[in-house]
Parts: sequence; structure tokens; C-alpha cells
Amino acid sequence: VQLQASGGGLIQAGGSLRLSCAASGRTFSHYAMAWFRQIPGKEREFVSAISWSSTQTVYTDTVKGRFTISRDNDKSMLYLQMNSLKPEDTAVYYCAARGVVAGPIGPPFLPEYWGQGTEVTVSS
Repeated sequence: VQLQASGGGLIQAGGSLRLSCAASGRTFSHYAMAWFRQIPGKEREFVSAISWSSTQTVYTDTVKGRFTISRDNDKSMLYLQMNSLKPEDTAVYYCAARGVVAGPIGPPFLPEYWGQGTEVTVSS
């Protein structure tokens, strides 16, 4: 599956952004999806994941209550609504896909496919 992330940009602290990830090439509903982020010089970190049916969602503690992951299987789209953004949310954000497996979706979420990143910069 090919993944294309978009929606990043420069935003002031306290603002909102919505990231999108367009999937193509395979049946989107066959995949659990996730968002990761990476600050230069640091390891890529898990942000959030969603099951194929949207019945399961998980978030890293630092974004709980501020970020919302969602998907539209009909449109093969993944989203990340980011509210109350903080300077520490500044990173390159990546969408990722993993074939559906039984049990919790993570973490850990071990991607099989990655999209290219979209950069989010939150100014103070």
C-alpha cells in the first residue's frame, strides 16, 4: 500500500491542524493505521493508532485529549486532528500501515508500510 501524508505546516501554540494520509494500491480496510512523529536527532515515536473498523484507538500519553485519529475506509483516508498544539509537538509526522492482526492494535505498532513525512512546526 502506498501512503501520502499531507496537512503539516506552521502553527502557533494553542492552534489546530488536521493531518491527512491518502492510501492507495491495496484495500485500505485490510490495514490498521497509525501516526508516528520524529524530531531531528531523535527516534521516531508512536503517536496514535486505529483499527481497520475504527473500533479501537490508542494514543501516546502526551497527546491524549488533544489529538484524535480517524479514518474513512470508503475514501481510503486516515486523519489526525491535532488541537491545543504545543511547541513540543513540533516534528515530522508519518502515517503507517500494518496488516490486520488479532488483538490490541498497540503500542507497539509495527508498521509494514510508511508514508513520507509531513512537517509540523508549532511556534511559541
